[in-house]
Amino acid sequence: MKEIMNCIIIDDEPLAIEKLVRFLQKVSFLKIVGTFNSPIPALKYIQSNEVDIAFLDIMMEDIHGLTAIELMKVRPIIILTTAYDSYAIKAYELDVCDYLLKPFDFNRLYKACLKARECYNSRNEKPVEEKSEKDSRNFMFVKTAYKHQKICFDDILYIQGMRDYLRIFTKTENIMTLQNFSEFETNLPKDHFYRVHKSYLVSLDKIESIEKKRIKIRNEIIPISDNYYDDFLVYLKSMQII
Repeated sequence: MKEIMNCIIIDDEPLAIEKLVRFLQKVSFLKIVGTFNSPIPALKYIQSNEVDIAFLDIMMEDIHGLTAIELMKVRPIIILTTAYDSYAIKAYELDVCDYLLKPFDFNRLYKACLKARECYNSRNEKPVEEKSEKDSRNFMFVKTAYKHQKICFDDILYIQGMRDYLRIFTKTENIMTLQNFSEFETNLPKDHFYRVHKSYLVSLDKIESIEKKRIKIRNEIIPISDNYYDDFLVYLKSMQII
């Protein structure tokens, strides 16, 4: 939560600005960083300065207040201050935080400021990414002829599809399992493995070299099919691997 929020006032009536300044100076979590009698300089200021909340009049000579909102490339939390109630529906379509009808008292303004702080915190709150149990584990079990065998993801070099079977090549052994390739792929960490061929899936950190649509892992050559090649290179670049 931000302790002090920067706010500006945009109104073409000097007395209205004076009243807002007097009220806002009583709000402990707000700091007035600018007052403007026209939206034009205010829009330039917002573009290059940190503004968290804008108190904006609607009926102004240069630009209509709602038009000013639509022109904002960087949009702070908006609280409209106006003598006209006919723009409320349009204002909320523009996602304004509150709509103050003049004349308003300090108590009504303070409620709007509290609401603006909540709007700001909601907008800037970073979602917490929760890892599932599946994402956090580093192994899986595969069914072989007589048992379920544990395989650590870090031990896998690559996987080869062979009709109804998969052959899993690890650091120490090769394991055959009767399992669907696509189903098997969903159980692997997506950022560690990549399918490069309808019959091959490789461990990215085990790749020794890539040359002419061929991958070398432990002296084995794995082909990259035409259907997968471009997407594979794009993925490697997006992960900053190449």
